[in-house]
Amino acid sequence: MRNAKLWIFIAAVAVLVVLNHFFGWSQMITDGSLMDWLASLVGERPVLAAVLYVVISFVGCVVLALPGVAFAIFAGLVFGPVMGTLLCWLSMSLGCSLSFLVGRYFLQDAIKPKLQKSKALNKLLFESIGKSDVYLLAITRLVPIFPFNLQNFAYGITDMSFFRYSLFSALFILPGTAAYTVASAGIVSPGQRVVCFAVAAVLLVATMGVAFVLKRKAGVEK
Repeated sequence: MRNAKLWIFIAAVAVLVVLNHFFGWSQMITDGSLMDWLASLVGERPVLAAVLYVVISFVGCVVLALPGVAFAIFAGLVFGPVMGTLLCWLSMSLGCSLSFLVGRYFLQDAIKPKLQKSKALNKLLFESIGKSDVYLLAITRLVPIFPFNLQNFAYGITDMSFFRYSLFSALFILPGTAAYTVASAGIVSPGQRVVCFAVAAVLLVATMGVAFVLKRKAGVEK
């Protein structure tokens, strides 16, 4: 049963890769055609455009493994700094939660025992959960060098609670999401460009600073 779930997950990923190759879903998103169509709806049907953006971003980032920053930039360009940030944050938060559940159900039983054989990984991912999991989430969410898609599945393998993971993931991805969205909004808003760029810069500096402090604090508490 343990390996059966793992193979179901692998088979599902393989099917998605094949379907994406034949139907070109990733291409439709990355070449801008789908987003251009969505942008044309904003003026006439803004609610529908917002809902479709959340769905497209969710599928593109979580299912097709496209970079989340691309959807943050698009949100700022089309919906502006405030609404764009909220929509992108919502779609990424939903993606985090669903991917965690997939990792918990399909991957934990098969992969957890293998990771526990490593003393370092066992201490980081299992023994320390409940003590430093908030610091770990903060650092990996605030610092953009960690692959966003892989993180979501990986956390599902740990013993972290779903509620705790979802709550703090949503909290810690907000500053980075806002920084990219606000900055991109400034590109198409000459009158607000300076303000948008300044706010984005402050958010990025603050994000890196908080991540650095939390990393040191986590090291001390260990």
